[in-house]
Amino acid sequence: MEVTKFKTVQEYLSAQPGPVKAMLQQMRSTIKEAAPEAEEAISYNMPAFKLQGMLVWYAAFKNHIGFYPRPSGLEAFKKEIAVYKSSKGAVQFPMDQPLPLALVTKIVKYRVNENKAEAAAKGVKKKR
Repeated sequence: MEVTKFKTVQEYLSAQPGPVKAMLQQMRSTIKEAAPEAEEAISYNMPAFKLQGMLVWYAAFKNHIGFYPRPSGLEAFKKEIAVYKSSKGAVQFPMDQPLPLALVTKIVKYRVNENKAEAAAKGVKKKR
């Protein structure tokens, strides 16, 4: 079975069935709203957002939407994500439940601040 290599986020979304596509579009617009300066990309063959480095990824699976905000983005919200199946770097939002968009927004904003702080710290180091 050949795996499709997606070149754009639109291509990825277009390949998904209707209800899944709608959930992915909710994720996409929520992330865009939380990080308006971020740039969309395909990374690891999934939709992603970059802002001074990789910010977050999201993807559709058989029974869930995967959200990958780096381990730090999950660690900071471990109480809120405790109700979902998660690992060190990912959380799974079941497709039979509404997406926790307010939580996604909080995590994305946290990651934006984290990336900006890391970029600023690197900038300070370079000037020495």
